[in-house]
Formats: sequence, C-alpha cells, structure tokens
Amino acid sequence: MRFNFALTKYLNIELFDLQAYTPVMTNPTPTPVKLAIVYYSTYGTNHAMAQVAAEAARAAGAEVRLLKVPETAPQAVIDTQDAWKAQQERSADVQTAAPADLEWADAYLFSSPTRFGGAASQVRAFIDTLGGLWGTGKLANKTFSAMTSAQNPNGGQETTLMTLYTTAMHWGAILVPPGYTDPAIFASGGNPYGASVTAGGQPLNDEDRATIAHQARRLVEVTARLHG
Repeated sequence: MRFNFALTKYLNIELFDLQAYTPVMTNPTPTPVKLAIVYYSTYGTNHAMAQVAAEAARAAGAEVRLLKVPETAPQAVIDTQDAWKAQQERSADVQTAAPADLEWADAYLFSSPTRFGGAASQVRAFIDTLGGLWGTGKLANKTFSAMTSAQNPNGGQETTLMTLYTTAMHWGAILVPPGYTDPAIFASGGNPYGASVTAGGQPLNDEDRATIAHQARRLVEVTARLHG
C-alpha cells in the first residue's frame, strides 16, 4: 500500500510538472495575402475601379499595393486633352508599377481600358518589361484576375479580359475570374470574366462597385486558401 501511495504521489507530481511546463500550442497568425493591383487609366475609370478593389481587398485582410503602369504617351499629346491631363494630375501620388512589385506579390489584379479589343498599349508595354521575371519562374503560381472598361458594352470588354488571361497563362499564373459566384455579377451586366464597366465619363455606379469589390475579395480569399 505504501508503494502504491508513493507511486501515485510520484505520478501526480510528474503529471503536474508536465502540465506546468508543456507549452501551449496556438495557431500562428496567417500571413496576409500580398496583392498588386496594376492599372492604367486615361480619364479615370480604371483608376476608380482599382481604388474600389484596393479598399475591398484591404478589408478582406490583404496587404495591397495600388500601382499605375508607366505612361508611354508623349506629354505634349496629353497636354492637349484636358481630361487626360486632369487624370494624370489626380493620380500623381500613385506609385508607378515596377517588375519588383510583381515579384513581391502573391496575387495580381490588372485593370485596363479596352483599346481595339485588347488592353491599352501602356499595359502591354509594362507586361513586356516582365520577361526577366517570367524567364526565372517568378510570375508562376501567383493568382491573377482582370478588369476592364470600354465606351460601348460590346466594344471588346470580354476580349480584353481574355487576352489578359492568356498572358497570365503564359506566366503559369492561376486564373481567378469572378464567374457567377455572387448576385452582384448579374446586377452589373453578367460578365463572368471580370468586372467590366461601360465608361462614358460618369462615376462608377453601385452595381459596378459591388462587382469590383466581390472580385477583389474573391481573389484574396482564393489566394489565402492556396497559400494555407
């Protein structure tokens, strides 16, 4: 009996000590998704779209870089159009995109006006600077989504998005279009490839803003799952 009592006492002490000194395991804080929102905007529509996306992505927990691609048009030409020059001045404080920003990011959201059924030449010129990253595989396995605008509903919005996705496939990126994953898509015109705005100089309407916000949140959420 004395032996059993002593053994029990010994075990209780050991168990107590084990509980006292065993560290408590907690779930580590997830690393925020790093999202590069890359846009070009002549008159302000895609700038506004990018801002809505950035706000929604930050609310979803992402670390966001809002970036404009370098302007390639001559300043003398820009100065002849008041609306173009005004947009240049409005976005003067926006950081200019560089290849290093895409190397940093986990996810990309590109937004470009439609030009003859494809992305604006400024966006294509920026994409052409990414050959070094592509060649070393540093654009692969990142998530990618795209948005656009055009003056007419049938002015090439879908083809612009599809050609941007084709580029992302060459990178080895993972495409994350919005699809029909939220009622907002139907309310804003039903484009499953990405937010597309018919731009006539007016501010973004509530339906377009809701679609853009949903697309940005979805991109962040899917990227987080892939990285989890």
